[in-house]
Amino acid sequence: MDLGLKGKRALVLSSSRGLGRGIAEALAAEGADVMLTARTRERLDEAVAAINARGAGRAHAFAGSLTDNVEAIHAAAAEHLGGVDILVANTGGPPAGTALTVAPEAWGPQFDAMVVPVFRLAGLVLPGMRQAGFGRIVVVASSGVEQPIPNLVMSNALRASIAGWAKTLSAEVAAEGVTVNMILPGRIETDRTGELDAANAKAQGRSPAEIAEAARAAIPAKRYGRVQEFADVACFLASERASYVTGSMIRVDGGAVRSI
Repeated sequence: MDLGLKGKRALVLSSSRGLGRGIAEALAAEGADVMLTARTRERLDEAVAAINARGAGRAHAFAGSLTDNVEAIHAAAAEHLGGVDILVANTGGPPAGTALTVAPEAWGPQFDAMVVPVFRLAGLVLPGMRQAGFGRIVVVASSGVEQPIPNLVMSNALRASIAGWAKTLSAEVAAEGVTVNMILPGRIETDRTGELDAANAKAQGRSPAEIAEAARAAIPAKRYGRVQEFADVACFLASERASYVTGSMIRVDGGAVRSI
């Protein structure tokens, strides 16, 4: 299936590793030009070099904090890509913690880091998308939006705020060829998943291996997902083929969320 992504221009946030990198690689493999962002220059440059070595879509990099560089990231995308057709809003996850233990003063900085940059960048790229009559905003969230995850109260709450925004925005721009969707990962095999398993192990007095084994047993698919599986779904939502899919939350979780 031709996804119609050749020549499209994608800005993929927090993409030097994990899900963000997987999405950038998948988009570039379909012929899209991509700009990756991350704090760490060395890892970012390695990701860009790997994509460019494959010879399909071209990759560019912006190194710096997302929180402090929204306008600079948008300017860099304009310079290197010529504009943004696809915004993949992927942001790093907050520390683990329960509702009873998170300090009140911790909420503001995490909201500024995880939520505000998504809203601001969308506001910057939307005028070009609306004028062109084509745009894709794909928000990488978490299955915790639908089924709260124990010991991840900040992620559950803050990503849910993005869900309300995304659904509202989707209705406002649907008639202009712009779609807004969220993709909800369950337990995908990434460094972040390993970090969460380690945090849960510490909180429960168990080993990370025991935590991972219990988590896999609770997933109907009986395994963690692969980054490529997740990236393929994101790639479809970013494509021309998904033109009638908007305002949706798509789970990629092996059946872990049990609600309909």
